[in-house]
Amino acid sequence: MASTRPAAARPPRRYGILLMILIASYLLSAFFDAKWINDSQAALFTAAVLLTIRNAGRLGRRTRAAIAAGLVGSMIAIIVAVHLAGPDGRGAAAIWTGLLLLLIVVLIVRQVLTQASVTLQSIYGAISTYLIIGLMFASFYSAMWWLQGRTFFAPAGSHRGSLSDFQYFSFTTLTTLGYGDFTAVAKAGRAVAMIEAMTGQIFLATLVAKLVAAFRPASAAARQDDAGARLPAGTDGAARNGSGAALAAPLRPISLYRARPTA
Repeated sequence: MASTRPAAARPPRRYGILLMILIASYLLSAFFDAKWINDSQAALFTAAVLLTIRNAGRLGRRTRAAIAAGLVGSMIAIIVAVHLAGPDGRGAAAIWTGLLLLLIVVLIVRQVLTQASVTLQSIYGAISTYLIIGLMFASFYSAMWWLQGRTFFAPAGSHRGSLSDFQYFSFTTLTTLGYGDFTAVAKAGRAVAMIEAMTGQIFLATLVAKLVAAFRPASAAARQDDAGARLPAGTDGAARNGSGAALAAPLRPISLYRARPTA
């Protein structure tokens, strides 16, 4: 008899909390403009990485503890760089934040693609990945702004380069909305923006569309499996199951005219 112990020990993959964390992070940076927003966002991103690693379910306790300690150390370093470091330090902190978000994207996509069936949690995971991609590119844009003499948007020096501006530009680029009020001035920024636009379109047209097309609610799947299990094998079973009688009984042609006797 095959043992089901490894499957039972694996925690369920749930992305609803992760999606709520990402939405809260975006709303905080969109409506508030202060340094504590950067601190809160760093903490929320760290929590997002920990939740994603928990969903993996294949790491040992010591490995998870080491990863958690490294993530907490990274969060502290990012917060210190934002408050105390100069432009180069803040640019490095933004790059590291973007790399952490890239790690979440890779882990979630791998987890979603390796699932046996498409569930509502898979849809939540895909939506979370889409939001993380936008936040990731916003971090890279912020790093470019700090490392390029605080210049990113055209015309040069026209924007102060706040976190809300970078996230606004990132999501309008990711969705290919393109209002035109924010435009990258340098070639490097334009190239990264085009990569983000293509990434957003490919992601929606492949992964999200495939998941939504293959999604089947749990209640509908249970009813279909139950109907298949109760499908009668013979006439007696068809008599007990009215819905399966029409499927089990052979169809006979019906003639609308009676044959006339021949002389």
